[in-house]
Amino acid sequence: MFSDPFVTGLLGLAAMFALIVLQVPVGIAMGLTGVVGCGLIIGFGPALTLLATEPSSAMSSEGYAVIAMFLLMGNFAHVGGLSRELYKLAYVYLGHLRGGLVFATVGACAGFGAICGSSVATAATMARIALPEMLERGYAKSLAAGSIAAGGTLGMIVPPSVVMILYGILTENSIIALFLAAIVPGVIAVVFYFIAVFIVVRRNPEAAPVGEKAPWAQRRRVTIQSWAVVLLAVMVSGGIYSGIFTVSEAASVGASVALLLAIFRRRLTVKNFLAALGDTAANTGMIFVMIIGASVFSYFATLSGLPAATVDWIQGLGLPPFLVLMLLMVFYLILGAIFDTIAAMVLTLPFVYPLILGLGYDPVWWGVVNIVVIELGMITPPIGINVFVLHGMAKDLPLSTIFRGVVPFIFADVARLVVLITFPALSLWLPGAMGWL
Repeated sequence: MFSDPFVTGLLGLAAMFALIVLQVPVGIAMGLTGVVGCGLIIGFGPALTLLATEPSSAMSSEGYAVIAMFLLMGNFAHVGGLSRELYKLAYVYLGHLRGGLVFATVGACAGFGAICGSSVATAATMARIALPEMLERGYAKSLAAGSIAAGGTLGMIVPPSVVMILYGILTENSIIALFLAAIVPGVIAVVFYFIAVFIVVRRNPEAAPVGEKAPWAQRRRVTIQSWAVVLLAVMVSGGIYSGIFTVSEAASVGASVALLLAIFRRRLTVKNFLAALGDTAANTGMIFVMIIGASVFSYFATLSGLPAATVDWIQGLGLPPFLVLMLLMVFYLILGAIFDTIAAMVLTLPFVYPLILGLGYDPVWWGVVNIVVIELGMITPPIGINVFVLHGMAKDLPLSTIFRGVVPFIFADVARLVVLITFPALSLWLPGAMGWL
């Protein structure tokens, strides 16, 4: 049975999903399947060496260190109070509009996403800051909760994004090109979310009371008080796009500046410093386990010929590339509702990436679309990880209420996905114009 590598590959794929269903961590399931599969094809002696070479390669990679640094920057930024300042800044300019707190929440999610690069972290942070504010002012629970769960997804598309960095490293595409490609889709995401909120509050004005308009003196004061947010964003994003810093250097500078800001503001204690380090270490460890597991499984998949066979089989069906793309969208929606973003992407890259290249699509454009569709899965029933994160932080909110609240944002995300697929130039013109394509 195991003399045929292709059959072994199919059995290995089935075994990996069986382990995941049994709640074995995704990285462990991929690594274990990869080692056993390689052992059946080339012998267990060479296969076991993967357990030494792949972790060593990942841990010594300077590229992967970027992930830890951006996670650390996000944690220090939260300790320094930058997330709360972002929310105040958005509120003084948008709070007087009907649904203004929701607009402010979406805007703050985009801003904090640019700092921390994590969807779940953005949703959790805004749940602590924005949810009590909206509920206290009489906003509908569904609209308040839905805007936070959906706004959290902006953390993965607004650069710098941890998932985008990981995609760039695993597919050997320019991380800066990916960041540039995500800027316009990120702006479109915020605009479409604003439109969704406008429609909801127009149809149901009671869901979002009108707040008082902040005087210009207060706006100036809050803007000045938010200097730290602007400084961090300019140093990191401006440093990357201007060519002053590499992505790795920008991550290190960002983490250092965020730490200094927390110290300068006297908000850094031994307790929250250790908590920030612990959270960064836990998330980095989780990501590295998945990276190592994916590397081992990718090696096994290549040996078995599964990716090449999958590409040949799909191309042999004679389906138009656009139809194949639509089937992938449905597949990723389902996958995004079950797995976390990083797991969903890492799990499928060995098979989907060669297929995308074979169909003639641009890999940078696909990186953006791939992340957008997986993020949509994170608020889509029946699982929707961001929804469960929010429910865990506000247990008095029923899941049905939160899911009802994300429905308008799901429609906005579907519309954004259609626009990005129909007009690839929206993602590609900026990196092309700046010479990164």
